[in-house]
This record gives sequence, C-alpha cells and structure tokens, in this order.
Amino acid sequence: MRVAPFLIFLALTACQGKFGAASAYWFYFAKTLVGAWLIWAMRPFVSEMRWAISREAILIGVGIFTLWVGLDSYYPHLMKTGATGNPNEIFGEGSALAWFFITIHILGMTFVVPPMEEVLYRSFLYRYIASQNFLSVPLNKFLPVPFFATALIFGFSHNEWLAGILCGAAYQWLVLRKNRLGDAMTAHAITNFLLGVWIVREQAWNFW
Repeated sequence: MRVAPFLIFLALTACQGKFGAASAYWFYFAKTLVGAWLIWAMRPFVSEMRWAISREAILIGVGIFTLWVGLDSYYPHLMKTGATGNPNEIFGEGSALAWFFITIHILGMTFVVPPMEEVLYRSFLYRYIASQNFLSVPLNKFLPVPFFATALIFGFSHNEWLAGILCGAAYQWLVLRKNRLGDAMTAHAITNFLLGVWIVREQAWNFW
C-alpha cells in the first residue's frame, strides 16, 4: 500500500499532455481526484501517514521554498515531461477554466502530492534500502546509505534536481528528528503551497 498508489499516480502524470495540450490539465485534475481517494484508502494500512505540525516543519517548509526559487537560475535543469504550464494560454486569459485548473493544481500539490511522496520516499524507500523487512526499521534511525540514496533519487525525480536533493534531505531529517512522517508531509505541503502561489503571482509557469 506504500508503492502501488504512487505508481498509479505516476501513470496518470505520464499521460499529461499526451492527448493534446488541454489533456495536461484534465489529467492533472483526474490524478488529483484519484490521488485523494488513494490517500483515503491507504489510511487504515499506513499508520504513519498522519499530518503533524511543528516549528521545524514550518521553518523547513518555508526554507525549502526559498531555496527552490532562489537556486533556480544557478544550475542546469533536467528535461521535463508532463508539465501543465500556463492554463491561460489554453483556456483563455483569466477564464473560469484557467482559474479552475490553477486552483486544482495548487490544491493537488498541497494536499495530495505530499502524502503520496512522503510515504513512498521517506517511509518506504528509505527503510527498504536498509532492509527488505522495512517495517522493522524505525523511522528515526539514521542510516547514511539510505539517507543519501533517497535524497538523490527524490532529487533526480524533479526537473529542479539540486533543489530536490536538498529538499529530500531536509524532509528526511524531519522524519528522523520527529520519529514520524507527519512533519515532513506538512513541510512538503507548505513548500508546495508557497511555490504554487509564487508561480501564479510571478507567472513562472515553467515550474509546473
């Protein structure tokens, strides 16, 4: 229950833009709905997937957003597929549909993406690298190889790979410090929400 939901989410992501420009937005909408349902279905089976808030989570969430934007022009990015871009270009400047998809994107990246990714990377992958019996590995046990491997894998799954690596390391540190996943979920949500608002305000659609 920690891997299959993410793979379904990833399959829908891969469909974005494959059936015309507008499909990027409709598939994002679909994967947000499916992702929300998957998270609800996972809850009884993934006990660590519970939101939690702390001062550290807030500081790291804001800090990673600042790094993500601040570092952007200082390193080359990876090729990116499935990006939704600017919905105003497809549905009309300031149209109801454009704002609908902007809202859906911010909601999805704030409330759906963080639980999905934190369960996969910080709960499952980190511990699975340490042991195939991953549930026997405590969330607060620091292990160098899983720590750096997970941060690298997480980072290179993003177009902004350098910021992604730092982000992955910071969220993993939160899990280790708090011995729970919820603070990393909250930090991730704060980062993504601030990034979404910044993208819209600055018209920096390349981040999507």
